[in-house]
Amino acid sequence: MYKSIIDYFEETVSRFPDKTAIVDSEGTIRFSVLAKNARNVALNILKATGNRRNCPIAVYMKKSKNTVIADMGISYSGNPYMNLDIKTPIDRIKAILEHVQPSMIITDQESSEKILQVSDRFRVMSIENISDNDTGVDVNVIYEGLLHQIDTDPSCIINTSGSTGIPKGVILNHKSFFDFLQWTTETFDLNSSTNIGSLSPSVFDIFVYEIWLMSVKGATITLLDENMAMFPAKLLEQMKTAEVNFIFWVPSIMVNIANMDLLSKISLEDLKLVWFAGEVFPTKQFNYWRRMLPWTKFANFYGPIEITLDCTYYIIEREFQDSEPLPIGFPCKNTDILILNEHDMPCGRKEEGELCVRGTSLAMGYYKNPEKTSSVFVQNPLNNDYPELIYRTGDIVYVNDHGEIVFKGRKDSLIKHMGYRIELGEIEHAVINKIGIVEYCCVVYNRQKKEITMFYESDEEISSGEFRKALMNLFPKYMIPTKYIKKDILPRNTNGKIDRNKLNEEVNS
Repeated sequence: MYKSIIDYFEETVSRFPDKTAIVDSEGTIRFSVLAKNARNVALNILKATGNRRNCPIAVYMKKSKNTVIADMGISYSGNPYMNLDIKTPIDRIKAILEHVQPSMIITDQESSEKILQVSDRFRVMSIENISDNDTGVDVNVIYEGLLHQIDTDPSCIINTSGSTGIPKGVILNHKSFFDFLQWTTETFDLNSSTNIGSLSPSVFDIFVYEIWLMSVKGATITLLDENMAMFPAKLLEQMKTAEVNFIFWVPSIMVNIANMDLLSKISLEDLKLVWFAGEVFPTKQFNYWRRMLPWTKFANFYGPIEITLDCTYYIIEREFQDSEPLPIGFPCKNTDILILNEHDMPCGRKEEGELCVRGTSLAMGYYKNPEKTSSVFVQNPLNNDYPELIYRTGDIVYVNDHGEIVFKGRKDSLIKHMGYRIELGEIEHAVINKIGIVEYCCVVYNRQKKEITMFYESDEEISSGEFRKALMNLFPKYMIPTKYIKKDILPRNTNGKIDRNKLNEEVNS
């Protein structure tokens, strides 16, 4: 019986000890060496924390093979890992750490100075200082601890935007990953010959999946240079040289590649499988990819972080007009999708309703946030006979004439932008309560132009530069609004609240 990722990983290491597990800019690492280094990280963790289990441990470093070593070492120690983005403003990192209270932080020499600014209360360990020297802890303590682990113990925590200004930490367990991984590897024939072109930040659930695919099937992770997203031609050249045959990307970079017609200049003959998720892929640009890579299988995945990893999928095998939306398809195996109307009753075909999910894939909830957890992980309204949780995504969908689920939009202020889930209310909260430049503002999303727009109420014009300068100290770049529009008075609805729908219509008309 497999109870954790380590059960799979140990089996893979015994089968492929000399196979390349990870490729990055500094070289390669074999499975046997990865396992040795990860176990040593675990021994250092257990010694430093007094053998604590199921307590979050943060990882703060540039994405590299050391990130994978740290994550696997944390898993060996019987704890969930929480990767942090070094590009995120330090005040936001501090807010996450203060909320989660990890038992320690693993960093590297390059990032240690920055994290030490906020880590007075936290134990910090540099991964370069972990050597093969005797830690004073018997290696058997790792396996003795893992004997007590169960598959519903937490595997990792992924932070997502929160409307109160404090990011929400989504807790995922081992069991939910088993389901998704077993189904995807069988359906798409993912195995030890799979070479993953990893581009997603380490804070994405996509990166977690890539680590699991490596651990379970012996696949190789080729860590593509994140900075290459700014230079897509070089990125494709890197993929070609590395003979990448599988990618799981957010559509943003793929749209840029299509707009620049780069696939006509750089042939990716090794690329056999392309998954995309995180935001809507415009059909015109998708059709370009499909036309240029006729030997490649494409699949559109959908699912919020609260679902491990996604809950619907669509293998694209029929033709779509540029004006048609790509469906998000059908429920993943062992996952059930409910589409409910405003009265919590099932919707009919073509009737729009909220997509809700039930099944093993559901996250455990939000770390140290029972109120928010109970507001979206709720009793199934169609079942009054026994306790059964569903997750309310807040996404509006409908079923088309082909029986496929089609994404329509959000019913609240949560958006997906550049692959990140962003609570627009968090930006509003910061502008009003932290920066204090204006008393009233409303942030909306232009889905066609993929722009975050902020409307603000003021007697005087405030420069966009002033807003950006203040917000850059609080948020990562992807959360900074692109446009700032002044209104003498923001529109209100009948209950006196700012009329978000009217402003949404203004930017999306």
